[in-house]
Amino acid sequence: MKFLSKQDFDNLGSNVNFAKECSALYAKNNGFEYQIKRYQDLYKIHSEFSGENVLLFSSPGRIEVCGNHTDHNNGKVLCASISVDTIAMVTPVIEDVITIASVGYPPLVVDINDLEPKTAEYGKSEGLVRGVCAYFKQNGYKIGGFYATTSSDVFKGAGVSSSACFEVLVCEILNILYNDGKMDALTKAYASHLAESEFFGKPCGLMDQSAIALGGVSYIDFKDTKAPEVESIPWKFENVDIVLVNCGGDHCGLTDQYASIRTEMETVASIFGQKVLRFVKKDKFLSTIPIIQSDVSGRAILRAMHYFNENERVEKCADAIKNVDIDKYYDMINASGDSSYKLLQNVYPEGDRDMRIPIALALSNNICGDKGAIRVHGGGFAGTMIAYVPSDLTSELVKKLKAVFGTDNVFQISIRNSGTRMIEI
Repeated sequence: MKFLSKQDFDNLGSNVNFAKECSALYAKNNGFEYQIKRYQDLYKIHSEFSGENVLLFSSPGRIEVCGNHTDHNNGKVLCASISVDTIAMVTPVIEDVITIASVGYPPLVVDINDLEPKTAEYGKSEGLVRGVCAYFKQNGYKIGGFYATTSSDVFKGAGVSSSACFEVLVCEILNILYNDGKMDALTKAYASHLAESEFFGKPCGLMDQSAIALGGVSYIDFKDTKAPEVESIPWKFENVDIVLVNCGGDHCGLTDQYASIRTEMETVASIFGQKVLRFVKKDKFLSTIPIIQSDVSGRAILRAMHYFNENERVEKCADAIKNVDIDKYYDMINASGDSSYKLLQNVYPEGDRDMRIPIALALSNNICGDKGAIRVHGGGFAGTMIAYVPSDLTSELVKKLKAVFGTDNVFQISIRNSGTRMIEI
C-alpha cells in the first residue's frame, strides 16, 4: 500500500503506469489528457484539507446488458461495469469518523461508532456509509476512519447506478485501509446491497452492486435470491462502441406502470401456485394459455412470454460474449430489445405524447440499419436507450442523436474489465 504524494500527481503526464490505467479504465473520448487534469484537480482540493499523502480509488458505473425486467421474478441477467467512474483521494484518520467531500456537494460526516439504521438517513449518502460499515462490523471485518474527496463522471438520470458506485467505493476503501484487501468482490456487493436496502431505504436486487464490484460483464442467476449464482465474464470485443442516450422522458406518475410489470408476471405465476415465474415451467405456461386467458390480461400473458424467452437469451448472450461472437451478440441484444418493445411493452408509457425512447430507437435504427444492436435500457418507459455499434458508425450516430436529445444526454462509453479498486501508479 503505497501512498501517493504531490510529486506523483505533478508527474502524471509522464507516468507510464497512469497512461496504462487510463487506457484500461476509460473510453477513448475520455482519455489521457482529460484524466490527468481531473486527477490533478481533485488532488489539489483534497490536499488542502487532509494533507499531501493519499491513496487513489476508482469505482465504475454500470449498464444492463440483457435480462430486462427478469430479476424481480428470480430470473437471469447480464450487467457490466463501464468507463465512467467516481474517483476518490483517500487519507486515513485516527478518529472513528468517515468524512467524504464530493465535489459540488457539502461534506458528509459519519460517526462509525453508531451503526444503527436511521430513517432520517433514508435516501442520503450517510445511510450508505453507515450501512457498509455495519456489514463490515457484523461479518468480522475491521473498520476505521478516513477522509475522502471524490469526483464523479457517473452521469445521473441514465440508469448507470451512481448509488451502487458510491457504496462499493466505500467498501473498497475500508477493505484496503483496514482489511489488507481480503474482502472479495462479491462480498463487497453483499455489503453494498445491505447498505442500500436497510440503511438507504431502497429495496433492490444485487445486480448493480455485483456489476460494479466484479468488473467486466456479470452473469447473475437470481433463482436463490439469498445466494445468487454470479460469474464474471471478460469483455473482449474490439471495434465496438457503446452509446447511451438519456431520452429525457418524465418519470413522474410512472410508478404504477413500472410496478405493473412485476405484478402482472406474478399474477400469471400465481395461477400455477407460485409466487414468481422462475418456478413455473415454460412449456406448461404455453400449453395452458387457452385456459388462463380468461383469468389474466393479454398483456400479462405477453409479459410472461417475455420473461421466459429473456431468461434463455441471457444464457445465449453470455455464451456469445465468452466466445467473442459479435454477430450472435448483436442478434441476442436486438431480440431482447424487440421483446421489450412488443411483449414487455416498457418502451413508452400509456398516454405518452412525446415517445422519447421510440424516437431514439427509430433514429438509431435508421442510421445503423442491420449493423449493431439497439434496445431500451433498464426500466424503460421514460429512461434510456443503448446502442452497440461498429466504431465506424459511432460518430454519425452520436452527432444525430445529440441534435435531438442534447449534447449532455448522449454518452459514448465502453465496458471496463475491472471493478471498483485502488489505482496504483
